[in-house]
Amino acid sequence: MFILFLVVSLISSINAASIVSRSQSYPLSQPAVHGPTTQLTIRNKVISPDGFSRSAIVVNDKSPGHLITGQKGDLFNIEVVNQLSEKSMFLLTGVHWHGINQYKTNHYDGAPGITQCPITPDHRFTYSFSAQNQTGTFWYHSHHSVQYCDGLRGPLIIYDPEDPSAYLYDVDDASTVITLTDWYHTVARNLLHTTPRSANSTLINGLGRYAGGPQSDLAVINVTQEKRYRFRLIQMSCDANIKFSIDGHNLTIIEADGELTKPLMVDQLQILAGQRYSVVLEANQSVDNYWIRGIPNNDQTYNGVAILRYHGAPKAEPTTLDTPSTKPLQETDLRARIDHNVPGIPEYGKADINITLEVSFNETEFQFHVNDTAFQPPDKPVLSQILEGTDPSQLQPQKSVYVLEANKVVELTMKMKMKNAPGGPHPIHLHGHPFDVIQSAGSKITNYVNSVRRDVVGIGCDDAVAECDEDQTVIRWFTDNSGPWSLHCHIDFHLEEGFAVVLAESPQDTPAHVSPVPGEWNRLCPIYEEYKRTHPDGI
Repeated sequence: MFILFLVVSLISSINAASIVSRSQSYPLSQPAVHGPTTQLTIRNKVISPDGFSRSAIVVNDKSPGHLITGQKGDLFNIEVVNQLSEKSMFLLTGVHWHGINQYKTNHYDGAPGITQCPITPDHRFTYSFSAQNQTGTFWYHSHHSVQYCDGLRGPLIIYDPEDPSAYLYDVDDASTVITLTDWYHTVARNLLHTTPRSANSTLINGLGRYAGGPQSDLAVINVTQEKRYRFRLIQMSCDANIKFSIDGHNLTIIEADGELTKPLMVDQLQILAGQRYSVVLEANQSVDNYWIRGIPNNDQTYNGVAILRYHGAPKAEPTTLDTPSTKPLQETDLRARIDHNVPGIPEYGKADINITLEVSFNETEFQFHVNDTAFQPPDKPVLSQILEGTDPSQLQPQKSVYVLEANKVVELTMKMKMKNAPGGPHPIHLHGHPFDVIQSAGSKITNYVNSVRRDVVGIGCDDAVAECDEDQTVIRWFTDNSGPWSLHCHIDFHLEEGFAVVLAESPQDTPAHVSPVPGEWNRLCPIYEEYKRTHPDGI
């Protein structure tokens, strides 16, 4: 009995130590935190994040959905349960884990039409993937049409127990995750192919106000004087880019899109849809309340606001003033934390594969064209076509699939052909890879030495800027992750309006690279085909 007692005590001690270790990154006292094994139940619910009530799509009854966290190297098992029922919104779904490279797990990338068939109502699917060596700030969202605009989105953080930037901050937990998003009082499918398409409000951590609406609750972020906080900013908007700032405080950027950067102090960040930043705030001001601001680029009449509240300050709204920025973020000032040589010959056009994508807008069709072709999702996912042995030159949708050889340096140049294309700058997201930003939008400078690495980059100029006819954005990456990967504008309406291509990376290697594809994944398409037959209007 004594030996048994010792064994039980030892196991209890180990478990307790494990809990203490994990709580250093994401405290168990935060009920919103869910670990690598969890369930996301997707359903419809009436919510009023800005004081206006409307039916939306919620994740475990919340929008944005709950925070999912893990540690470096964790295996995530996330079951998505589709209980959607309202036909005014989309009923099919598929969840993309934004920024996760899905190395050898292309089939869990969550992009219907490209890497899977959608999950139909009353069915479920488990995404099982390891982020391997990735750490940082990510998020999850629907990749079916414009569904995430109705609420299907949430934060995902992977903590590094040996974070080399940890000396710069004292606090990094669930309370320091900040989500930014635009919000519409109209369901998203009714906003397709319309202009102007302005949001009614900007939400910070899921709360906001709209012009003429009630003085509804705002998000409050609590800090203690003289402590340093790592705020993880996640831009979940469907359209707007947002200028983020906190009155009276500078912000030091240490991460962009899951990639560490050299510390860069700014007083305002323009964040495009899909982008993420970690910024360190030093609580070095007097004990008081300060406005947190999220100013959108569209013509919305009520900016996003939240409250930064010092411990000891009264529970009152701030009276601080918004002063003009003197140190706004310029992407060309960002540098990777560790200097590195960009892959390939350090000259423009000297990569192994050089691709130019020119984007135009057809006003008659209300569609975006990439190299004169509007993307239309194929009937059968591109990954399914590859696994069935389709010749790479015949992959559908033709003219929207670009086949890339394995183990090559790709240099991609993106240009806007027409100044009348609405909604610039356009945030371009590449699935499956981070990339080096060789040339940022609005800059003539190329950087092949210590460029920032990220997974969302802007192309084109702000609508108000006239001198951008010759502007281009250039990125580079190495093809070491076989499978079809989406490259698209992260303004979700633009994606649905044709602004996308598929990069089919070494398709001949894909069957071995993603093997074995689980039976659960194979069943998605037959279930979807049967659903289409019996529910022709239920998409």
